[in-house]
Amino acid sequence: MGDSVDMKPLLGCIADDFTGGTDLAGMLVKAGMRTVQMIGVPQGPIPGGIDAVVIALKIRTCPVDQAVAESLAALDWLRRAGCRQYYFKYCSTFDSTPRGNIGPVAEALMQALGASFTIACPAFPANGRTVYKGHLFVGDALLSDSGMRHHPLTPMTDASLVRVLQRQVKGKVGLVEASAVAQGPQAIRARFDALLGEGFHFAVVDALSDDDLMAIGAACADMPLVPAGSGVALGLPRNFHRAGLLAETEVAAALPAAGGLRAVVSGSCSIATQGQVAAMRESIPRSASIPSSSKAAAMSWAKRLHGRRAALAPNPCSSTPRTRPSRSRPRRPGWAQRKPASWWKRHWRPSPAGWWRWVSAS
Repeated sequence: MGDSVDMKPLLGCIADDFTGGTDLAGMLVKAGMRTVQMIGVPQGPIPGGIDAVVIALKIRTCPVDQAVAESLAALDWLRRAGCRQYYFKYCSTFDSTPRGNIGPVAEALMQALGASFTIACPAFPANGRTVYKGHLFVGDALLSDSGMRHHPLTPMTDASLVRVLQRQVKGKVGLVEASAVAQGPQAIRARFDALLGEGFHFAVVDALSDDDLMAIGAACADMPLVPAGSGVALGLPRNFHRAGLLAETEVAAALPAAGGLRAVVSGSCSIATQGQVAAMRESIPRSASIPSSSKAAAMSWAKRLHGRRAALAPNPCSSTPRTRPSRSRPRRPGWAQRKPASWWKRHWRPSPAGWWRWVSAS
């Protein structure tokens, strides 16, 4: 059986930025859920034949009121789509300030869903993000000793997630320690119940391995809202399988073959992104890489080049902000932008891999 038992999506996700949403979508697909990601709150109907929806917002560092309003709008759309459970995805380094936005958004979503208790767990052990005794580690270092302490927008100077989250929310924040997590889902749920009985509304949950994430995911099966990094999402699809709501499938990651040119648009200048672009250049040495100051400018150039089928792969750039003097004249287009479409058609041809390759003038 290749389809879900219920044609409506099972899991509705809200991500605080696009890259985080992509990460979450990838985790869900890896775990067997057919997933679609949407940028911003959708205006149209829900696509058919999917198990999970990820709505990627841009609310990590915007004003709190705006973050809450956009998240509630996304939740409203997901509820109308018929989702059974909801996920609020934030960064694995818990990027936030004493005012938010993680806590206020989570609390607003809880109130809208009528939830009295939920978790906080940004752990992603595969990427070196672990939580122990309620403290977030980046590799072997506390978050407060990592490079995140110098972040220009969300400097993380306190590794205690209990303290950080408590400054952002009205409800009490407790802790589920690693000793309980190691005992499995039943012990984790028992700790949830105990904390709720003591008047806590949030629980930071320790996680040191993928096995811990799977156990936490299982313990959250009946939780209306799960605010976490993408790691905890690993354990959620099994809950739907056990409930008979999600069929086993081997095609969750299948994508329709794309013909013609390929466009690769990067919105990040991080070290990781630079490494990914470098890897692409090595595996596809004849791919074109065009720098651009903005996505709009990049796509405008692509359309001028070859309509909707243009190939574009922005160059990596420095992650250090730089202030440039204002220009009295528009920037002169680079050599690639100055070439007419007829030139590209003469000198570039599709390769077997689907990318365009250079063809000599002769």
